[in-house]
Amino acid sequence: MLSCPAKNLLQWRFRSLNKIHTMSTLTLLSNQKLFDGQHHQYQHASNTTHCTMTFSVYLPPQADENNKVPALYFLSGLTCTDENFSVKSGAQRWAAKHGIALIMPDTSPRGDEVPDDLEDDYAFGQGAGFYVNATQKPWNKHFNMYDYVVSELPGLIEQNLPISDVKSIFGHSMGGHGALMIALRNSSAYKSVSAFSPIVNPVETPWGQKAFYNYLGDHLPTWLQYDACHLVTQGNNQLPMLIDQGLDDQFLETELLTDNFIEAADSVGYQATINKHEGYNHSYFFITSFIESHLAFHAKHLC
Repeated sequence: MLSCPAKNLLQWRFRSLNKIHTMSTLTLLSNQKLFDGQHHQYQHASNTTHCTMTFSVYLPPQADENNKVPALYFLSGLTCTDENFSVKSGAQRWAAKHGIALIMPDTSPRGDEVPDDLEDDYAFGQGAGFYVNATQKPWNKHFNMYDYVVSELPGLIEQNLPISDVKSIFGHSMGGHGALMIALRNSSAYKSVSAFSPIVNPVETPWGQKAFYNYLGDHLPTWLQYDACHLVTQGNNQLPMLIDQGLDDQFLETELLTDNFIEAADSVGYQATINKHEGYNHSYFFITSFIESHLAFHAKHLC
């Protein structure tokens, strides 16, 4: 039984009795009806980040006891939680249309026991996990967001909700970095990948260099395994890929480096669709403007 008020219990109790105990790993925090589907926020004790993690799930109206729907994971950017994309993007409308579940994890481990940046730098520490597995103390106990997104969270989702193991991934900014990097490293696990304003070459940027040095130490080969510009040249299977970038983005020339990725992809003939948009910046206004096309892109490959 879920540890939450009875009025908030899940409506799809289709698990056999010998499997219902697995739901005890999830605590339902909130439940909203949205576009005839259900938007849930959960907490659970994570085995990879060793703290309580929060994530949101949107289940479209097509998800029921007889129909497991495919999943689209969204990775958010610096300072965000699972709620930024949930509230601001409008993605649920299009997920409902296409019959796709949205999975929205937090951007890092959190809590009093989790270390944070002593200089209060928003681009490092809590809220800025960069989707890596940290190897350096004190970060290595909790900052294992790569394993969390790639393994632990999908396992939890697929075990407990009417969601299949067919999945794609996308993200924004730091989350765009995470989505591209994870998909390129695990090309057989995802049907497609897309990104808004991604950090594509973190080993060459101030944000990426500070995060990687502290999380991973000074060993460059360890950094490169989390850099999309490096990974795209390694000859992995090509995934359908879409990137949208605003040309009025204040971080474009210092932190995002979109042209570096275009050059790297072109060097190996990687077929990625990369759109540049005049007048758009780094905000959620940009994401909302193009979210419909990203959901349609993924639906073509998921459904």
